[in-house]
Amino acid sequence: MAGFGIKCCHRLLKITIPMTCLSKKRHRMNTKRFYGLAMKICLCAAVLALCVWGSHDQSIASEKQDVVETFAHGHINWSSGLLISSGTAAPPVKKQAKEPQALEEALANAHALALKNMRDIVLETRVDSLSIVRDIASSTDIMMAKVESLVKGAKAVRHAYLSDGTVEVTMQMPIYGGFAQLVLPEEIKQIEPIKTVSNKTGTSENMLQESRSDIEAETYTGIVVDARGIQFTPCMAPVIVDEKTREVYGSAFVSREFAVQHGMAGYARDMQTAGQAPRVSGNPLMVKGLRTAEKRASAIVISNADASKIKSVSEHISFLKKCRVMIVVD
Repeated sequence: MAGFGIKCCHRLLKITIPMTCLSKKRHRMNTKRFYGLAMKICLCAAVLALCVWGSHDQSIASEKQDVVETFAHGHINWSSGLLISSGTAAPPVKKQAKEPQALEEALANAHALALKNMRDIVLETRVDSLSIVRDIASSTDIMMAKVESLVKGAKAVRHAYLSDGTVEVTMQMPIYGGFAQLVLPEEIKQIEPIKTVSNKTGTSENMLQESRSDIEAETYTGIVVDARGIQFTPCMAPVIVDEKTREVYGSAFVSREFAVQHGMAGYARDMQTAGQAPRVSGNPLMVKGLRTAEKRASAIVISNADASKIKSVSEHISFLKKCRVMIVVD
């Protein structure tokens, strides 16, 4: 990329300076000024190119730290909540690869293929331990049509043109928002906030007890579950249960508003990243996943002791309703 600046410099220096009527002295001064200006432009171009390239490298490095599920022509980034697909197409054989019409046809074909691959990835996306989007979409023609309509709204975020005329299109679509609203379980209802009514006749002792309860209620700002080493599989609606498979966190505990906009859980590769995530940052409760539930790879079993800690505060705080849960996976 640094060579880009040098190429610019050579091209600029090839520009001829008219020799008509100019004295040799004036010509030398103009040449010197022009050369200095050219070098400044080249330096700026080289720095800009390096910055862009460095930013691209940082983006790649960041995604390597995310929880990513790979498919043949794309992937699901469970950490960023994005579905990514790609499509590649070559120009028609009978046409020159670099002709405008040939490139347009290759771009259109790559775009169509990227959409097809996005549809495949969407249909294979896990909703919970027992179902994928295909199961839900196949229930009725109307539901399938809605899913396909959402897929058509996927955005092209990158076009790559190769030297042989081949074009690669990369598309992305958010898991959250409209897609989540469509496929998340119906059991996830909208939970209205609880309105507190002031008790004007309450004694100072009662008010003090309420104040203490509020302080205790804010002890934890979320939950971080260490699910490494137990073959947990990420999904849109994960579940946490105790050792007797009694549900501690799941569809019944969250408000649909938050589940749709932010997902029921966030995903990370390490405990430090998970604990510092905005979703739970502050003072999250750390719990260890013992195993996954039988035949439910997206249901985490935690100890009864940890389950009791969650249950003891879940009646008084709103972090479960607001989906303030992070899951750390391998």
